[in-house]
Amino acid sequence: MEKLQMIYEGKAKQLYTCEREDALIIHYKDDATAFNGVKKAQIEHKGMLNNAISTIIFKEMAKANIPTHYLETLNDRDQLCRKVTIIPLEVIVRNLIAGSMAKRLNIPEGTPSLKPIYELCYKDDELGDPLINEDHALAIGFASESDLMTIKTLTLQINEVLKNLFDKLGIILVDFKIEFGKTSDGTIVLADEISPDTCRFWDKETGMKLDKDRFRRDLGQVEDAYQEILRRLETLK
Repeated sequence: MEKLQMIYEGKAKQLYTCEREDALIIHYKDDATAFNGVKKAQIEHKGMLNNAISTIIFKEMAKANIPTHYLETLNDRDQLCRKVTIIPLEVIVRNLIAGSMAKRLNIPEGTPSLKPIYELCYKDDELGDPLINEDHALAIGFASESDLMTIKTLTLQINEVLKNLFDKLGIILVDFKIEFGKTSDGTIVLADEISPDTCRFWDKETGMKLDKDRFRRDLGQVEDAYQEILRRLETLK
């Protein structure tokens, strides 16, 4: 399967058409961005690492009967995925309070949540991906009530799969951000990627951050952290 025409380039990935009309090839880049693109850099091997990490996680989702856009991994940087129409919502789950929520509400980072916190953001870089609620999403027409119910149900299931998976690997799943898309028949599926770019991972014993916060906060050893996530995931094999 070969890449044909590039139809979209985002901060971390490129999308290409291919011989299959119902599929696209997603190419993982080494570009790193933070704060809605204000901070930019190249992290060596990041694309390959996120491709490998997402591949393992998508396969774990399939085992748990979570529908995704993933079809197969073509090489060290490319995945073949179902063509979907992305729903313009970023969906966030927080198991511990960290990052923007800790700052916004002046709560110490790492404070456990009594239950998983489910948040929606409008996916728009120019607006800074603002936090919205389900009524906003309905009023603006981003999704129907049925869509939102499906998205929330799937998101909480994904949270349980990921928490259990990483707990076995000695890692705390602090929070994560995911996206959903609709296939041509209207089925809602998990799309985009799940990687240290989109999740906060803390080592259970040391509390060491093993995710993009190492880039955001100039902590160094960014590639090493991503490598460690992949190394532990590969032990599942």
